Amino acid sequence: MDILAFCLLGLGVMVMIALAVIDLKTWLLPDKLNATLGILGVGFHAALGFQIFPPHELIFAGLIGAGILYVIRFFGNRAYQQDTLGLGDVKLLGAAGLWLGIDGVIMAMTLGAFAGILHGVGVATFKTLRHKEPFNLRRLAIPAGPGFCIGIFIAMMWYLMPFLMEGL
Repeated sequence: MDILAFCLLGLGVMVMIALAVIDLKTWLLPDKLNATLGILGVGFHAALGFQIFPPHELIFAGLIGAGILYVIRFFGNRAYQQDTLGLGDVKLLGAAGLWLGIDGVIMAMTLGAFAGILHGVGVATFKTLRHKEPFNLRRLAIPAGPGFCIGIFIAMMWYLMPFLMEGL
């Protein structure tokens, strides 16, 4: 069972890498990959007999992850009169909840937002140095998916790996 769980975790990480790369290139997070990530999360926990989180907590965590991000998207879109987060980002955090439980999806969201800030500062710094533009973060646009994937990965390592390591 632990081998299957390790394999599903590895596949989940590969799907997140694909999501991050696609989002960087196209600004889209494909529904099929988000759904695959969520299914792999449920499969991971099923392979472990739902010992880490019971199924109802995973479902609730998926709703919390997607719900919080949807509310942020709603108010961000109203404030800026444009899309501030895509629905793919909302679905990504819903899928993350199916891996991480409630505390883990909140941690992933927080770390992902921080990674996104670092990404934005890096892009703004690059533009300043390369194009001799003034440093400006006010209207900087970057895809949110890569930052969220980083946050999800760190939360996976924090919440799931210790449990898997006990089984060795």
